Order: sequence, then structure tokens, then C-alpha cells
Amino acid sequence: MSLDVRESRLSNGLRIVTSSQPGVEGVTLGVWVGVGGRYEAKRISGVSHFIEHLLFKGTSKLSAKEISQAIEGHGGYFNAFTAEENTCYYAHVSYDQMPRALDILTDMYLNPRFDKDDIKRERSVIIEEIMMYRDQPNQVVQEMLGELLWKDHSLGRPLIGTPDIIGRITRPEILDFKKKKYVPANTMLVFAGRVEHEDCVKRVRKLLGRVKKGRAPVVRKITSKVGQGRIAWQQKDVEQMQLALGVRCFGYRSRKRHALKLLTVILGGNMSSRLFQVVREKHGLAYAVHAGAHLLADTGVLVVSAGIDHKRKKKAIDLIIREIVRLKERPVGRSELRRAKDYVIGRLRLGLEGTMQQMLWVGENMMAHDNFVTPEEIINAMESVSAEDIHCLANSLLMERRISVASIAPGLNSEYGRWLRTVLGRFK
Repeated sequence: MSLDVRESRLSNGLRIVTSSQPGVEGVTLGVWVGVGGRYEAKRISGVSHFIEHLLFKGTSKLSAKEISQAIEGHGGYFNAFTAEENTCYYAHVSYDQMPRALDILTDMYLNPRFDKDDIKRERSVIIEEIMMYRDQPNQVVQEMLGELLWKDHSLGRPLIGTPDIIGRITRPEILDFKKKKYVPANTMLVFAGRVEHEDCVKRVRKLLGRVKKGRAPVVRKITSKVGQGRIAWQQKDVEQMQLALGVRCFGYRSRKRHALKLLTVILGGNMSSRLFQVVREKHGLAYAVHAGAHLLADTGVLVVSAGIDHKRKKKAIDLIIREIVRLKERPVGRSELRRAKDYVIGRLRLGLEGTMQQMLWVGENMMAHDNFVTPEEIINAMESVSAEDIHCLANSLLMERRISVASIAPGLNSEYGRWLRTVLGRFK
């Protein structure tokens, strides 16, 4: 499986990456900016997401309605997302509409109007979004886990911000953040679909080639000095307990990331996984139970999430802990490891079929590694992982001092906290 991926860099540092698929009818293009939640000071926490909203509210040339009509009026789709280290604005259009979509996305990037009335209205919209998430215990428990994993650090704060902070952020603070952080030195345009590389470079150079390079922003790195909390719980009258167990670990540049991926698949990555088979299929204690990893530049987390029958929470948690500990006790079997590798490789191949998936995958890949890591390289790396590699990783990673647990359920109290600490003691 090969992708026709090419990269060029303008003199101001801006990168253009294309993944050409001549046989398709569409193009997905994305403007990637290397800034997100972890780049924010506490007083403006949530400003990256705020700016993401505001860029759709109009530019010096176009109103919000005109922007929407220019894309959707021709059958296209556009959206954006904010993460800890990146913000991405993207559009999926037919190939003949690519120049128009590029003009609009770059206009949004360069010339957002940040109208005072728009900012006022969008404050209310974002606060309502925060309230919506607060009504979703599975979302709240993940935010609680983040606060435990990275205490007093920007990574431990909600990406969306809080109502108090969003209500206080000023227009000058928004403008200052945008001016300093949205610069060619940390911006990349990615095209996937029916495009030609040199044509894309020519168009981007015309639109953005004269913008001053700027300085790529820096962040406070995660070191051993960044503390980690152990247990947090919230009493709430819900029908189902929400549990999130996190293991703080390395970042995406670690060579161990491929072994970690396979470990999470074996533990709880699909319906064949140990947690799904034991907690759901055998004991019927949860509808959803899952394990996965979220890796950043210099840190990461292995997360086990579950929605549990709160009346039988201790049995469910005991079974979850037992399955995690079992990874430390003996290497996985040959057939189980083969199934995990086949699953990861199959998902990778299927996930690169569409232009949207390719744009997102290539963008994340390039932003993370500064060069393109091919699918073949990833597949070869996965194939080289042994059962002993996973066993060694489990023993080095799954230790009590690395683990944090957040819970939401009725009737949680100090007795629950003492019991949970005892259970977590099995990781010593």
C-alpha cells in the first residue's frame, strides 16, 4: 500500500503536502496550525477553541453566510477541530471546487474579522456547548482524568475552557493569541484527492507566500516535575457508573508506540479484546468498555473507559484491574498477537481509502513527525513487535505510581476511595 505523498516548503516556512489520487472525484484540503489547548495560559484557557469558532463567523471579504454557501452551495462540507497541539480547518469538495475552497480557508486563516458582536454571541454558544458536555458523564469523567494526569498543567484543563474563563476572555487577548500563534512557521496545508502537487504549491504561494514567517510557539514540556493525582470521584445520580483509568506514558516519538498500540488492542481495542470478552460478554457488567492510547509530543496516556452497572461497580472494577494486571504476568499468546496485528494493519489500510481520511492521517502524521512516515513503515514496525516486547512494556508501564482513576456514580464516598486504592495496589 503506497501513497503518492509529496511535500514542499515556502521560503516563509509554510508547508504544502499533497496525497494525490487521480482516480477520484473529490479533494479534501486542510489548514493545519500547530497550536492547541496546551499552548494556552490559564487565564485564557479555551481560547484556541474560541478562535476556531470565530474563524467561521466571517472575514473582511465574506460573511459567515457567504462562506457557508460557497462550500455547501456546491455540495461540499467543511468543519474544524481543536486538539491539544493542533487546530485544523478543512473542506471536502469536488475537485473543480478546490480553488474556491482554498481561497476561502486561507481567507479565514488570514483575515478573520473578530467582530465584537460575533464574539459576544459565540461566548454564549460555547458556554452552551460546555453545559451540553457537562450533561454527559462519559465526557466529564475524561476531563476529571485529565486533571489528575497532568496536575496544574495546561494539558490537565478542558480544551473547551470553562464558563468563567470563556466569559472573561477579551477581544484583544483573542487577537494577540491569533497574531502570535497563527504563523507560517507552524502552518501546513494538506491536500488529498484529485490534485497535482505543483499546482497546489503555486496556488498556496500566491495566497500565503508573502506572509511573514513568524516564530513557531513553544510549550511547557511534561517532566517528572508535573504532578499526577491518583483518584477523583463525583457523586451524581446517574443510572450507570462512568469509569476512566489512565496510565501516564511516553509520547508519539517513542519507539514503544507500536507495542503500546497492540497492547491496547489486546486489552480493550475491539469486540475480541480481553476486557470486552470478560466484562461484557462473560459477566454482563457493562455495555461499553474500551482501551486506547492518546499520545502527544512528550507525553501520553493509556486509557481504559467503561460504563458500568453502578450497583455492581466493585466486581466490574475488580475484573478490569485483573485483566490489566494479567498483561504483566505472562506474555500474550501467538494467535492473540497475530489477531491484534491483523486488526491494526487492516484498520490502517481501510482508514486510508477516502480523501478525508487521507488528509487527516497525512496531516497528523506530518505534524507529529515533521516528515512522512509511510503506511509500509508502520506495518513493518507493527510486524516486528514481539510478545516479549508487549510483556516488557506492560511491566514497565503498568505501575501504581503511573495510574490515575476518575469515577462518576451515585453514593461514592471515602470508603470507595480506600477500596479503590487497595485494588490499585495490585500494580506494585
